Amino acid sequence: MGKCVGCKDGEELGFALRIAFQPIIDLHTGSAYAYEALVRGPNGEGAAAVLSQVTEKNRYSFDQACRVAAIKGAVSAGILDTDALLSINFLPNAVYSPLACIQLTLKTAQEVGLPTSRLIFEFTENEQIDVEHLRNIVSSYRQMGFQTAIDDFGAGHSGLALLANLETDVLKLDIELIRGIDTSARRRLIVGSVIDLAKRLGVRVVAEGVETTQELEALETAGVRYVQGFLFAKPALDVLPSIHVVKAAKALAA
Repeated sequence: MGKCVGCKDGEELGFALRIAFQPIIDLHTGSAYAYEALVRGPNGEGAAAVLSQVTEKNRYSFDQACRVAAIKGAVSAGILDTDALLSINFLPNAVYSPLACIQLTLKTAQEVGLPTSRLIFEFTENEQIDVEHLRNIVSSYRQMGFQTAIDDFGAGHSGLALLANLETDVLKLDIELIRGIDTSARRRLIVGSVIDLAKRLGVRVVAEGVETTQELEALETAGVRYVQGFLFAKPALDVLPSIHVVKAAKALAA
């Protein structure tokens, strides 16, 4: 397999990064369905500080470095001792050829013994993406046995169009739809409608940014099974954080 243009012409990354992990909880089991790998700076700096250093020239190297660090870090942290999947954010515009650009990911997973069937690749609807290019990536990844997820659904302008054009496995609701959902009938109606639509499409829904038991109760009532947020665990550098067992507000009051 020859190198693609990103391998041949892209710049070296030029800066260090680390990975933090945050669990996505399956409310039916109370355990981690997956751990999302989140990029951080070498001293724990937030994602924004890292992403500000990404340019068009080093974007490919950054995407590849994040994948490798996420896989190696998750295995070092003990993900193989769990049944959880590993969810990795990727940049569609850094994927020149799905088959060529995935080779280092496959090699890394094989070296550390992580089955590729346990990988989910997330992309955000905020990034300006050519839909045909993204459709090719999602289709290729599906054929290779990976799952894909639309991240931050509801934050951008193309969410429904992406759902119509792409056969993704997971849809992650943006935090802005979740915040205060317990006191907003409009948010509950919107989220409930998205969940119903996702079920009809065979897509799993994850609610991001859950911070209160009241939000959790509203989401459970709406039919959400998978949740992520500070209520359960904050991202932790280099380790899989402990999960706080949480019951919805209604259950706590019973």
